[in-house]
Amino acid sequence: MVFKRLLGSLGVGAPTVDTVLDPAPVLPGGALTGQVHLKGGQADFDIEHITLELVARAEAEHEDGESEGVVVFDRFTVGGGFRLGTEEPRSLPFQVTLPWETPITELYGQPLGIVLGVRTEVAVAGAKDKGDLDQLTVTALPVQEAVLEAFGQLGFGFKSADLEYGHIAGTGQQLPFYQEIELVPAPQYAHQVNEIELTFLAGPGGLEVVLEADKRGGLFTSGHDAVTRFSVGHHDVRDWAAEVEGWVRQLVEHHAAYGARSAYGHGTPYTDHGHHDPHGHGGHHHDGHRAGPGVGTAVAAGAAGLAVGVVGGMVTAEVVDEVGDFFEGDEEEEDEG
Repeated sequence: MVFKRLLGSLGVGAPTVDTVLDPAPVLPGGALTGQVHLKGGQADFDIEHITLELVARAEAEHEDGESEGVVVFDRFTVGGGFRLGTEEPRSLPFQVTLPWETPITELYGQPLGIVLGVRTEVAVAGAKDKGDLDQLTVTALPVQEAVLEAFGQLGFGFKSADLEYGHIAGTGQQLPFYQEIELVPAPQYAHQVNEIELTFLAGPGGLEVVLEADKRGGLFTSGHDAVTRFSVGHHDVRDWAAEVEGWVRQLVEHHAAYGARSAYGHGTPYTDHGHHDPHGHGGHHHDGHRAGPGVGTAVAAGAAGLAVGVVGGMVTAEVVDEVGDFFEGDEEEEDEG
């Protein structure tokens, strides 16, 4: 979809800008391509620079609760240093490389509710204007798909995904936020954990997989979070179902002793590799969830065109409004012609 907006800071007669992204989904660390289309105004203008900003909606925790805002996580200058004549059309093709940690916005063709955009900034005669905003679609790397599919084969279900502002200590995280994919536990783990939260931190050589189990409290223990981390290569060939099952067992069983110690006032909840948890989980329960389809199957089961979440096998579309809010201003100014 193309959005046309007048460069409002320059008033009537200013140039217009359209940014058109190539339609295919992009991979984290992959090439984002498209064209910036300019149309000259009622006079000549000096275009100082054209910059693409990658923006995301992320949640932040603070003393008063949670808040959500737009975060710029990369910028690319794709043109500038020329004069745009009166009513002159000009197109600038571009190719930029996404950060490796760019969040996944869709899985098996279905949106996850993660909202990313590409915003175009044009600097003309000393004035900057945020002109154009387009939705960015990012699909999973093959190894990310393999890990998610393995969770599905083990009986875990997709619950939701979001972006959390902050840093996971002890990791090589580069962006100011990280993505959490929340999974409903498989039946064999439902009595031990409320949910498992999965974070991918990709890089050129592979990715870190951070797993967090929001543990259930027992008769003599309070619930607490357990965290561990694993590294895999982009081209690793493994029995992923067995590998992921080993990760989950280590996550759940390795920390059982810490829960027992806390029952007698000894020790603290274990957090492997210093993972910082800004959420304060522990009070959430998902009792009664039946074993749903695999993660990939569950997401793909949503209605076409809707961002879906699957909880206990039921489809919700609450994230659709979130996507609309992000682009609301631009949709109002869409040029149908």
